Amino acid sequence: MGKERVLIANRGEIALRIIQACKDLGLDYVVLYTKEDEFSLHVRNAQQEENGFKKAYRVANYKDPNEVFSVADEAECTAIHPGYGFFSENYGFARRAAMRNRPLTFIGPKWEVIRDLGSKINTKRLAKDLNVPVIPGSDGSIYNELEAEEVAEELFFLQKEQGIQHPSILVKASAGGGGMGIEEVSHLDAFRRTYRRIQNYAKRQFGDEGVLIEQCLRDYQHLEVQLLCSSYGEVVHFGTRNCTIQSAGRQKRVEVAPGFDPAVCEYPFDARAVLDRIVKYSVRLAKHAGYDNIGTWEWIVSRDGSPYLMEVNTRIQVENEISACISRLNGSNEPPNLIRDQIRVALGDRLGFTQKDISFEGTSIEMRIVAEDTKRGFAPWCGTITRFDYPDEPWARLYSHVPRDTPYKIPTEYDPNFALAIIWGQDTEQAKERARQFQNGTIIEGKGASGESIITNLEYLYDRIDDVLQF
Repeated sequence: MGKERVLIANRGEIALRIIQACKDLGLDYVVLYTKEDEFSLHVRNAQQEENGFKKAYRVANYKDPNEVFSVADEAECTAIHPGYGFFSENYGFARRAAMRNRPLTFIGPKWEVIRDLGSKINTKRLAKDLNVPVIPGSDGSIYNELEAEEVAEELFFLQKEQGIQHPSILVKASAGGGGMGIEEVSHLDAFRRTYRRIQNYAKRQFGDEGVLIEQCLRDYQHLEVQLLCSSYGEVVHFGTRNCTIQSAGRQKRVEVAPGFDPAVCEYPFDARAVLDRIVKYSVRLAKHAGYDNIGTWEWIVSRDGSPYLMEVNTRIQVENEISACISRLNGSNEPPNLIRDQIRVALGDRLGFTQKDISFEGTSIEMRIVAEDTKRGFAPWCGTITRFDYPDEPWARLYSHVPRDTPYKIPTEYDPNFALAIIWGQDTEQAKERARQFQNGTIIEGKGASGESIITNLEYLYDRIDDVLQF
């Protein structure tokens, strides 16, 4: 692997996890931060370890590629880790990193793979070629309003033919991801207005006004398959996870691995067979596409057990660790570190293990702790956290950029998600009970600009624990 220096082009808890992975691998690292993030732990920790070598660089904007590459050059970095969000699925950025005069190793898939699988349209085409099931809808990006309306009309007609009482469709920005740029339409006469809104949004946010139109499946579970691949053609999976519990804006709030558990829930289909199918399909597509880093295959499973591939996330995901927590390598009690493995393979290592070396044990739950008012449409809360305490347990991990020893003002410029709690149990019931125990021991205090008490989603998370894995 040699001596590398990694620029961590992200913020918050994912920056902290990448820092730790670099330290575990003996790699130098550099972090970025903006004015709003100057008191974040990822900045403070980096500054405390400088020892004559500057490790924290202030930028005006995390999303300015010129600033990012300028820091990379000044800090003499050899690689760049985009984390999630920002540039993580931007194939143009990954291509620029690889092809510039002073190339950087992009810690993620090669740019051609990001380009091919980052497009929902192209992923759908590849899946169909491999007989991987996909959601009914358009096969290509639609830029013409009349053509889009024809597709929408056909999808409404087919749903009525199937006897669906309340048919609807989803209008999606084809270049979007993470629940961004999606709206539901339940009546054809409202389609054009929604189509224009999504098209304008897509052009502003992603620079591509292409739109994808799909049938809206209502009664379903949202599952994912976690893969890790290398440039040597190696492909392994770390099982499945269930991400069905989401906010009103389709942002995940509670995730659990594995994706189904027939031991505690009754399903109207063979749950283990469905999990095996989506893993098999995901591996098939990864091998066909020459996938060479970490990635997530996202699925919808309907009530009759039919799986449909939604998209591929060509990056590390927030919830990667619940997949790691239920995985064991060669019988070890210590779960793998997928961020560490992601960095290794990006820098040229082989995986060092095969699928036969991976076994699965227990259930893991992730809870995203967010400053938001769940009773008002998950509206973000603004203010200062004055106290943040949580239990220190061997079966729990908490990742947060919020200091425990000083007040922390939540930046309004970014997502108000300020902590991730990862819980493991020998089985699903124990994991659920430990999740409740962890929440009961968590204390979050704070004040808004007018002196009002902090609002978080802790109560919402507690109330949803019983819903995990339930269809």
